Amino acid sequence: MPKKPRTSRKPKQATMTRFPGRPAKPAPKLSINRRQTTEEVTSKRADITELKQREASFRLLFDSNPVPMIVCALGDERILAVNDAAVEHYGYSRAEFEKLTIRNLQAFDIEPPWATEHAGEERAARAWKHVRADGALIDLAIYSRQLVYGDRPAVLLALMDTTERKRAEARLTFMAQHDALTGLPNRNLLRQQMDDILLRSRRSAEKAAVLMLGLDHFKAVNDTLGHGIGDKLLRGVGKRLQSMLREDDALARLNSDEFAIVQGGVTRPEDAAFLARRLLDAIGDPHLIDGHSVVVGASIGIAISPGDGDESEKLLKHADLALSRAKNDSRGTFSFFEAGMDARAQTRRKIETELREAIRGDALRPYYQPLVDLSSGRITGFEALVRWPHPERGMISPAEFIPVAEETGLINAVGGLMLRRACTDAAQWPDDVRVAVNLSPLQFRVGNLLSLVLETLKQSGLPAKRLELEITETLLLEKSSEVLATLHALRALGVRISMDDFGTGYSSLSYLRSFPFDKIKIDQSFVRDLTANPDAQAIVRSIISLGKGLGVTITAEGVETEAEVDCLRSEGCHEGQGFLFSRARPNAEIVSLLKTQGNWSTPSGAALVA
Repeated sequence: MPKKPRTSRKPKQATMTRFPGRPAKPAPKLSINRRQTTEEVTSKRADITELKQREASFRLLFDSNPVPMIVCALGDERILAVNDAAVEHYGYSRAEFEKLTIRNLQAFDIEPPWATEHAGEERAARAWKHVRADGALIDLAIYSRQLVYGDRPAVLLALMDTTERKRAEARLTFMAQHDALTGLPNRNLLRQQMDDILLRSRRSAEKAAVLMLGLDHFKAVNDTLGHGIGDKLLRGVGKRLQSMLREDDALARLNSDEFAIVQGGVTRPEDAAFLARRLLDAIGDPHLIDGHSVVVGASIGIAISPGDGDESEKLLKHADLALSRAKNDSRGTFSFFEAGMDARAQTRRKIETELREAIRGDALRPYYQPLVDLSSGRITGFEALVRWPHPERGMISPAEFIPVAEETGLINAVGGLMLRRACTDAAQWPDDVRVAVNLSPLQFRVGNLLSLVLETLKQSGLPAKRLELEITETLLLEKSSEVLATLHALRALGVRISMDDFGTGYSSLSYLRSFPFDKIKIDQSFVRDLTANPDAQAIVRSIISLGKGLGVTITAEGVETEAEVDCLRSEGCHEGQGFLFSRARPNAEIVSLLKTQGNWSTPSGAALVA
């Protein structure tokens, strides 16, 4: 029987039976590929999840952010998305936004915020101006960051509105450089403007003039009509001054009632004088304010560069010195600066410094001039006059340092010192001899005069009836209720009140009705040449007759001749004071005089002390 042919077989190692459960050779590859795909899928799922989380975070940060935010395409700059804050802030709807590019929002810039080569902080610090839907301009600080939005390269813009901040900064800058009441430049801004004007004048043959204008008697307006009217007057003055100046001129308010004008293009002093006259005329016209016709004058001081100074502070200082001269000489006019004014100012500053040292060192002394009863020749009292014995310059005249004391406020210290010393000295005199002390109007404004007098009388032991306080008519010019109340309180203590320099004020007779004075002192200008001047005789006769009618004592100042004494006695004048009787002397000499004289009298009115 024939044999069946043998069939070929696969190698035994490849059979499934040889390696039961082992996959064929290609199978491992399939198994490996299957495992990698699972990892990739897991990884992709994780990436997608993370991406969705980032997108959700971005959407939450973007949509709910209170800061306006815009997403722009990096290529064509079209607006791809906006948040609710941007819609509300700009006034465009989302649909309208999507039709715009970032350049449509920009007011002036031609490049997008991310196009500059500056660093991010520099770009953010830059100010941008955008246009809102209503056409309003807003200031912005823009922060940008590149990202991918919907598979497109894009830029996220955060837009910080700085409009209000810039307005606040502008207001602060304006307030730092302008007067709050009038809106005019203040001294700081004036210096800058002056520097520009002076620089232009140096480049040409022209000059610059500084006119310092001060209102005359402005305080009287505040006191009589109130500070509200005074403020409106100042604003009105500022407007009038502005209307008289050119655009190239500068105007500033420096303090309460002073203005400065800088005039460029000056070729000769007459140019500044012409402007000064025009300004004085403009200010002098009545101001109609709340139903009141307010009339106020002004004085002007002028300094011209480069002769009076070539820098702003020096010119302002010299113009101010010239203004002081104009006010002292005759108000309502103008005065040019002169070199001697600066020298006088230096002297004044030196006096002020040394006067402060004299007050601290208790160097001031009262000297006493006798008041003599003209009918009996007896000494009735002494007027205390301040003297300053200087260690180097000898005795300094009160006319030299009293005005400085009043201008600087030192008069309060001087007056208090003299009052205490005079009362202490007078307490050692005979009981029938009084002491008279002058008071400055400034001492009433401090508000402690009554307490000062009370304390001084208590410490010195001087009875109030032996103290006379002399005031001038300028004090009553203020018509202050506080002043009158203080005078009445002093008189109620028993202190005698005397009106000094009667007849030299503004309305002497009306003042006699406002307060019951104990004494009237006839100013020495009426007593001088009394026997040779019929007009002076008539005035003195009227004052004496008025005093008798009011029941007050009449004292004549500045008596120097026997003929004047005879004339005054014949008219019925009560007291005399002057060099005929004695010059002012220190307390030691007064004590000696009183001891030696006793009840001595000089009916003829002869000099008491040689």
